Amino acid sequence: MNALQALISRDLTIAYRRWGELMTPIMFFILVTALFPLGLSPRSELLREIAPGVVWTAALLAGLLGQESLFLSDYEDGSLEQLALARLPLEWQALARTFTHWLGAGLPLVVLSPLLGMLLQYPAAAMPELAFGLLLGTLALSLLGAIGAALTVSLKQSGMLLLVLVLPLAVPVLIFGAQSAAQAARGEDPSGALYLLAAMLVLALVLAPFAIAGALRISLES
Repeated sequence: MNALQALISRDLTIAYRRWGELMTPIMFFILVTALFPLGLSPRSELLREIAPGVVWTAALLAGLLGQESLFLSDYEDGSLEQLALARLPLEWQALARTFTHWLGAGLPLVVLSPLLGMLLQYPAAAMPELAFGLLLGTLALSLLGAIGAALTVSLKQSGMLLLVLVLPLAVPVLIFGAQSAAQAARGEDPSGALYLLAAMLVLALVLAPFAIAGALRISLES
């Protein structure tokens, strides 16, 4: 447990020294969401109708930014081999690294979502459901993105391949996340879609660490 805490603390320290990389997904999320009222129409009815899909699509794409570098620095300097040989299982290390990345790239999106929802005339009463759905969804998307990052860590210019690998897996999260936000905006009960998001997150938490660790071992052997 001490080793896991030390690994998370190390990754957080490194992440917050790279403010440029941390701000990239946040600024992308803000700019993409803010451009829709300018590009479409300022009418409240239209913005309220498209708000769930806009926020969720922007969050999905913003969360994937920088995922290709999740394990890249460790792979290039050789420390990934040392981590693979450590006493702490590689599966736990992969989970810790993914959680650290989510703290820097996913959690700010959840915090900002009510503000951007207000920009798109999203109902204030439905903001908790929007934020909670994004909390579940961004965690699941980070785990899926980590699988793609582990598979492509040994390849040069892997950003486009990462998108091709991860986006099909991310579509169910996007669909049910946007559906939950849309149902909450209409005053309907979004619990069904939120339960499905939670189930996908649990499934990702159980299976993704093994997939990430296996992909990293394959990349080290190649």
